[in-house]
Amino acid sequence: MSIKTFFQTTTQRRNEKPSKEKKSIFSVAPLLCVSSMLFILSGCTMAPKYTRPEAPVPASWPSGPSYKTETGKPAGKLVADIPWKEFFIDQQLRKVIDLALVNNRDLRVAALNIEKTRALYQIQRSDLFPQIDGTAGANIQRLPADLSSTGQARINRQYNVGLGVSSYELDLFGRVRSLKDQALEQYLATEQARRAVQISLVAEVANAWLTLAADRERLKLAQETLGSQQESYQLIQHRFEAGASSQLELSQARTRVDAARVDSALYTARLAQSENALNLLVGATVPKELLPNQLAPVNTLAELPSGLPSDVLLARPDILAAEHRLQGANANIGAARAAFFPRIGLSASFGTASAKLTDLFQPGSAAWNFVPQISVPLFDAGSNLANLDVSKAERDIAIAQYEKAIQSAFREVADSLATNGTIGEQLAAQQSLTEAALDSFRLSEARYNRGVDSYLTVLDSQRSTYSAQQNLINVRLARLANQVTLYKVLGGGAGK
Repeated sequence: MSIKTFFQTTTQRRNEKPSKEKKSIFSVAPLLCVSSMLFILSGCTMAPKYTRPEAPVPASWPSGPSYKTETGKPAGKLVADIPWKEFFIDQQLRKVIDLALVNNRDLRVAALNIEKTRALYQIQRSDLFPQIDGTAGANIQRLPADLSSTGQARINRQYNVGLGVSSYELDLFGRVRSLKDQALEQYLATEQARRAVQISLVAEVANAWLTLAADRERLKLAQETLGSQQESYQLIQHRFEAGASSQLELSQARTRVDAARVDSALYTARLAQSENALNLLVGATVPKELLPNQLAPVNTLAELPSGLPSDVLLARPDILAAEHRLQGANANIGAARAAFFPRIGLSASFGTASAKLTDLFQPGSAAWNFVPQISVPLFDAGSNLANLDVSKAERDIAIAQYEKAIQSAFREVADSLATNGTIGEQLAAQQSLTEAALDSFRLSEARYNRGVDSYLTVLDSQRSTYSAQQNLINVRLARLANQVTLYKVLGGGAGK
């Protein structure tokens, strides 16, 4: 039916004499139209249309001598889609991470914060609907004779039972809905924050576990060096007693023994501290059988995506949380704008009332009350305008925080890529240096035993070898830790 036909039909019906049934229909129609209009308007808000800000980072990953990554390859499986159990292949480490996900208190607090914000959102959402209360009461009053209309003292009784709606706001301009949207975005931001905490926890547990493994290797190397130095000291002492070595050589050998004892005690303490740090992250004492004995390999990462960095970084939970906070601030502007317009509140009740309790539900005892109210802001000394300015400033702050989160994420990835591009060469060089130091130590020791070189040359070779072996452990740990960090900063697992 066209609009013209509709109006013609309506005019014809108005000219006709309506029947009793038609009168009832026409009396209800305006109410239905008004109700429909209110329902449609209540779904609108005055919040500005949200547009995601452009990522304030370069359109591609950094390049140069430090970034040995191949470009032009099709993107493989995104790091955010790789569950942590596919990345960490060591069964002991997997079990330790499982324990941490169950017992870590920071993760537990993050989960409880989600429950809290979910409840707050539900509270705010409930304002969209009228609150209906069941009421029942009695009012019994004695009037003295001089106040009574009959001139005699009497007792008035009134009983009532009904349903009531108190101060329900018709959300014509979207104020309540905007506040509900803001609470929803806050809840979603908290959920993403929990996922970010979980990713960080997995990475921190893995790094603590690897550090513990490295400390065990360091302690083992220090103890082996101490044993070797003690054997050398005893040998030189015998030679000194036989007159084949000098007091200086004996003293020099003694310094190496004492230095090895210092390192042995130092790494014993560090090992205990590493175990304590791991237990704190896990939230419980890690069983001895799950502790590492040496540095174990970590699964390599999937190929890095060749698209825009922002496409990858936007999958990080911390950036998603910042965006939800931005959307919440954007919704808050709608609530501030709606404050400039009238508020319509409804209070109503329907039930039965009677002077006798037995007549409470008898015919004719129906009672109702309907109190609409409208509040129009006329003068507020600039309060509403200031609230709008505050909401816009909060939105701009949220935009800056969102952009800073992307920039920080880009820097973290760039740093990890720089380490990842050079750590292999560094490890190979350190392994070669360690092997050369071992060869130099063997040769200097052989020359000393033949009387060609002094014992000072042997001591220098020992120090260089021990330092190279310790640095080799450090580089191996740095390589594995950087793999874990790269997995984390690329949103690895996204909380899976």
